[in-house]
Amino acid sequence: IGNTVLHILVLQPNKMFACHMYSLILSYDRSKEGPGSLELIPNNEGLSPFKLAGVEGNTVMFQYLMQKRKQNLWSFGPLSTVLYDITEIDSWAEDQSFLELIVSTKKREARQILDLTPVKELVSLKWNMYGRPYFCFLALFYILYMVCFTMCCVYRPLKPRTGNRTSSRDNTVYVQKMLQESYVEYEDELRLVGELITVIGAVVILVLEIPDILRVGAAKYFGQTILGGPFHIIVITYACMILVTMVMRLTSTTGEVVPMSFALVLGWCNVMYFARGFQMLGPFTIMIQKMIFGDLMRFCWLMAVVILGFASAFYIIFQTENPENLGQFYNYPMSLFTTFELFLTIIDGPANYDVDLPFMYSVVYFSFAIIATLLMLNLLIAMMGDTHWRVAHEQDELWRAQVVATTVMLERKLPRCLWPRSGICGREFGLGDRWYLRIEDRVDPNKHKMMRYTEAFKAQDRENYDKGSEKLETNGDTLCKKELSALSLSLSRNTSRTSSHRGWEILRRNT
Repeated sequence: IGNTVLHILVLQPNKMFACHMYSLILSYDRSKEGPGSLELIPNNEGLSPFKLAGVEGNTVMFQYLMQKRKQNLWSFGPLSTVLYDITEIDSWAEDQSFLELIVSTKKREARQILDLTPVKELVSLKWNMYGRPYFCFLALFYILYMVCFTMCCVYRPLKPRTGNRTSSRDNTVYVQKMLQESYVEYEDELRLVGELITVIGAVVILVLEIPDILRVGAAKYFGQTILGGPFHIIVITYACMILVTMVMRLTSTTGEVVPMSFALVLGWCNVMYFARGFQMLGPFTIMIQKMIFGDLMRFCWLMAVVILGFASAFYIIFQTENPENLGQFYNYPMSLFTTFELFLTIIDGPANYDVDLPFMYSVVYFSFAIIATLLMLNLLIAMMGDTHWRVAHEQDELWRAQVVATTVMLERKLPRCLWPRSGICGREFGLGDRWYLRIEDRVDPNKHKMMRYTEAFKAQDRENYDKGSEKLETNGDTLCKKELSALSLSLSRNTSRTSSHRGWEILRRNT
């Protein structure tokens, strides 16, 4: 019952009242340390009160709980050293990481905890010491891997075509070699090494991604943009296309260019994932994800309806015409593709003015240009501009969340020998097996003095102003304009000689 009440208090809107009641309930807890403590008992979702405060974005409760857990090591004047308990915060030995919970929640308030002590210092320590070097090395390794795969595709085994052409539109010159013909010469053996590296890399990608999908869940793993959800879809699809290409090569099946071209596009697009390691480029990856999976997905439904309707109309109009004079609409699939190009203004109107055009072509093309080019494209630009404005206001916060997600990902993937645990064990200070982070703080006493002096001088200025205003109101009916100006001048001079004015001068010099 006590643990349930603690979880309810974390969700209370009156945060100060919740903090006082939280302390009151813990004062009756007999087992304040160890696994039987009320603070360590999780709820049905596996969240302790401390983790629940982070997931809900309750910064007041989080800071209150951190103040309860900190240990003052020593202080000397304005300098002090504090040990913060990071046992539940650090993701090194946690199955359900506190940092991963914060970046995966949909509440924006939760990401503000990443800027609080000691979470900010812990993330900065992990990222600067281990995260950034490993991430840059991983980015370089992936780019070299993609260069190797691209060269294998460019120099894939082809041979001249020997069969006769069956159509005037058939423009094929080379065809794919059979498996027995693909690995004969020395250049083929070099390409075989690159192909083996490509296949091994695809298998490693699947081995690393599948356990995370099973642990987190597909909806959460692919749906969070900060965790890189769309990029996980891209890299898994890329690995599957590589394996499909390998099977088609081993079975001598024609048409390997289809999965190979998909793999090239997806593999190089995944390079954008590594932009999150840089503060200037990281928020733009989230901006692109939100535009593609938000604005562009909604827009594509409208675009598909418009293209389908006008492509059908163009095909019907030119169905009775000679296809040699207007080849862009010679069949229905080509009409769809031509209309798509017209929609994006990639090509001009495919009209042959050497022959007579149907009257309805002018009418349909005029309406298509108005609806597609002027209306819908400008609508898409406005939607993307709104998304850019929203993300730009959160770019620093989003980049910090990306750094946390990347750090947790690397910490889980890399071996323990390459990523030691951060912080100090409590045994060194007689604090048990819990882990702490040492943070040095400097308190400037002059800052608090100057703030008190400022409030006092503001009060004196308000009193002087009130007295001057009363004097002006009393003599306002009898004094002329010249006397009013003289009185104002003398009042300003008298005020300048007050103690508040001297105090302001002292503050300016100190500042």
